[in-house]
Amino acid sequence: MDKRAQILLKTLVEHYISDGQPIGSRTLLQHSGLDVSPATIRNVMSDLEHLGFIASPHTSAGRIPTQKGYRLFVDTLLTVQPLETKAVNQLRSGLSSPNQNELINSAADMLSQLTQFAGLVMIPKRKALSFKHLEFLPLTEKRILVIIVTSDGNVQNRIILSEKPYSASELTQASNYFNANFSGQTFDEVQQKLHTELKQMQTDMNVLMNAALQANIHAGDGNGVVIAGERNLLNIDELSTNVNSLRKLFEIFERRTSLMQLLDNSQHAEGIQIFIGGESGYLPLDECSMVTAPYEADGQVVGTLGVIGPTRMAYERVIPIVDVTAKLLSNALSSGA
Repeated sequence: MDKRAQILLKTLVEHYISDGQPIGSRTLLQHSGLDVSPATIRNVMSDLEHLGFIASPHTSAGRIPTQKGYRLFVDTLLTVQPLETKAVNQLRSGLSSPNQNELINSAADMLSQLTQFAGLVMIPKRKALSFKHLEFLPLTEKRILVIIVTSDGNVQNRIILSEKPYSASELTQASNYFNANFSGQTFDEVQQKLHTELKQMQTDMNVLMNAALQANIHAGDGNGVVIAGERNLLNIDELSTNVNSLRKLFEIFERRTSLMQLLDNSQHAEGIQIFIGGESGYLPLDECSMVTAPYEADGQVVGTLGVIGPTRMAYERVIPIVDVTAKLLSNALSSGA
């Protein structure tokens, strides 16, 4: 794409984000700053449409950006604006609590207030705990109670289902082996060692050990996501008029599983991530975008936060809001802050 086409696409996207109306060639000619004829503008627009960057709604002679057009705009044409001092101070003030839960809720609220979209923050992953003691007890022939005492003194009970019956002596033998070889280690460490060390052990004990680990890992996966301002999306024309799609989006807010998967994936990327329309594979609306950033505690990434809004959002302002919020939340959660 040549420079002239880039300028016209940038002008079109910015104007569409601003007023939500399809953009005609006359408007582009007035605001692009290019010294070209209207015919040239129309030819370039035709080329951009042929390439899939813009589209013509049936009701208008103007054009609007496509998902592909937004992606090119965000990746190569966007000029991000520094966040206003007032907004930075508002964020800094709101993220000053010593309480982690309050910080997470405040971050979601701040993201929602400053963008007028839905703000979401993944609850930090808990620090890995080691266990002091584990015991297997028979309940019925194939139901086994696992009692786990962690390093912080917490006692957790898990029930696992076995495909074969175990005698009380076999369960005692498994408990003794586990405690003798793995006490004081985290469950992640135990899982890694079991993968190699239990290869020499009989298969039945291998299955039993792994079942106990998996029961604890899944039940201890207490991570969630805090969402604020979902109702803001009802005030956005292109979302509120699509009742079926909007219902699907609110179902995702309700279940949260897909959001958790998306945020968890974003956690492993560096810096700001932008998902436009269906790019994420999790959001049901082509009209929705999500901007995310990981946040840290003491130098370790512990979660992700972000904003869900329309694809027609002011990315140049939303991006720094998400970025600064992530940095300030990281500072607030770090012991040296």
